[in-house]
Amino acid sequence: MLRQTLNEALKDAMRAKNSRAVATVRLIMAALKDRDIAARTSGNQDGIDDAAILSMLQTMVKQRRESIIMYEQGGRTELAQQEREEIDVIEAFLPKQLNDDDTREAIAALIAELGATDVKDMGKVMAELRGRFAGQMDFTKASALVREKLAN
Repeated sequence: MLRQTLNEALKDAMRAKNSRAVATVRLIMAALKDRDIAARTSGNQDGIDDAAILSMLQTMVKQRRESIIMYEQGGRTELAQQEREEIDVIEAFLPKQLNDDDTREAIAALIAELGATDVKDMGKVMAELRGRFAGQMDFTKASALVREKLAN
């Protein structure tokens, strides 16, 4: 479903002559194709699923945020602005992000549901979070929150 959305977005951006959106969606499609090829070599002939695509999109946003910091430190504001525009295009394909409070609530509910009691259960909790909230939360932050919650 997300693949179809990406294809439609590319066509729409081309019709609108939005060069930034066209270039960014093409970058997404190229990264998706690379991941599909890697998945095929490990036996998955259909390519990656929507959850993996959402994860890939989150990674792309994270990379661009890191680039913005570097560009701003180097005085390259025009490149930082380009990265911001790419983030806007990529985030259009991601579901609404959970805020910190919602993330904490989701983690607490999941820990209670799974009966996780200590840090040894962290892998189980994180795997379930990734499955349920793919594309909706920053799993780096979530990992720290899970560790904090399980350590207490």
